[in-house]
Amino acid sequence: MATTKLLGTAWLAAALLRCAAAWAQAPAPALPMLHTEGTQWLAADGSRPALRGVNLGNYLIQEFWMMGQGSAGIDDQCKLEAVLDRRFGYAERERLYALYRDNWITQRDWDMLPKMKLNLVRLPFIYSVVEDEKNPRHLRADAWRYLDQAIAEAEQRGIYVILDLHGAVGSQGWEHHSGCAGKNKYWDTPDYQARTIWLWQQIAARYKDRGAVAGYSILNEPWGTTPENLAAVMGTLYREIRKVDPNHVIILPGHSKGIDAYGKPSEHGQVNVAFEMHPYPGHFGWGKPGADVHRDWLQCGHGAGKNNVCAWKAQQQQLNTAYFIGEFQPWAFLGPELGGQVTRATYDTYVANGWASTAWAYKLVSNQGGQGKDTWGLVTNAPGAKIPKLDFNTASLAEIENLFRLFGSVPYEPQQTVIKWMNASVPPTPFAPSIKKP
Repeated sequence: MATTKLLGTAWLAAALLRCAAAWAQAPAPALPMLHTEGTQWLAADGSRPALRGVNLGNYLIQEFWMMGQGSAGIDDQCKLEAVLDRRFGYAERERLYALYRDNWITQRDWDMLPKMKLNLVRLPFIYSVVEDEKNPRHLRADAWRYLDQAIAEAEQRGIYVILDLHGAVGSQGWEHHSGCAGKNKYWDTPDYQARTIWLWQQIAARYKDRGAVAGYSILNEPWGTTPENLAAVMGTLYREIRKVDPNHVIILPGHSKGIDAYGKPSEHGQVNVAFEMHPYPGHFGWGKPGADVHRDWLQCGHGAGKNNVCAWKAQQQQLNTAYFIGEFQPWAFLGPELGGQVTRATYDTYVANGWASTAWAYKLVSNQGGQGKDTWGLVTNAPGAKIPKLDFNTASLAEIENLFRLFGSVPYEPQQTVIKWMNASVPPTPFAPSIKKP
């Protein structure tokens, strides 16, 4: 009797362990699909999610300043691809890019995001992640590898994903961050626009029922044309995506001159949309990094003129359209404490206005390492954990492989004060006189 009871207890304990293991391995519940109504982002039950997020920059489209590279004139993705093709062949280039991507974002990165109280990522990608560049209008054999993986990893942690076409075929601007600097061929090449429609329809067909996808950011910083032409071309792209996917938020990109050319989306039959803008107080000619420029932006001080949150909120209400702040930088060069406080205050202000937002960027590494007075990365390589600068024209295959592997194993130094303030139960007051300005 005692033996039978002991065996029964052992069986029960083993069964409980099996159940616990199965529970740990079970997929997280599917996230409810988001939509917009008027100025608000909403969940299916009508609640208003607080969407705080970050960009996974330099992952599926490269920006060489973010990884300590760019020497010998190889400073955008197209240039590196051409050099690797010439030196090693296309198949070897593809293998190297897979190695790079498998190491730039890994499990430790996905695990870091919830610790920062973030529930949204913007996933910038270049068109050739999905479309076979050598066989237009055909999917790559591994077309969904990285998008599927990112969505699954995010969903397991309760994080939404905005898919961001950061680099269209032909490039939509002159800047390096479109993948190919100095091109800007998208706007005057009808075939490139048609291929982009095809691309988005493939993406929409795959994810039209996937709740973890918060929306489609259909073209990043499309500044290589006029605001009026931008609005017209994006209107066509909107209609073509809607033929496939009636469910997801379509995010209309702002021009560097604003969004006035679009008019009121509802008057053009556009529903379940948001406008995307990239405010960068303290950078790119908008003042200098410091408390004052962020205070004027967030608290509508006179120093920002009409370029402040209050003015944007008024415009949003007039257009009756939701906003997505697709890029912003609230912590860089402010010093750890002020940077952490301004970051939390910025997210809180955007949430209070009903805006979704994703800072730029999650990860940046440098040759020397260390956050210093705060880099542009929520994580960077630790001090002394150096990243070598390669000349890809002459570096050996082994040196390139070792660099790409290093991106996945180098010790990190996170922005600890950002983590502290994002988790604080009492919000900070960064613009009080007691906070020392840099």
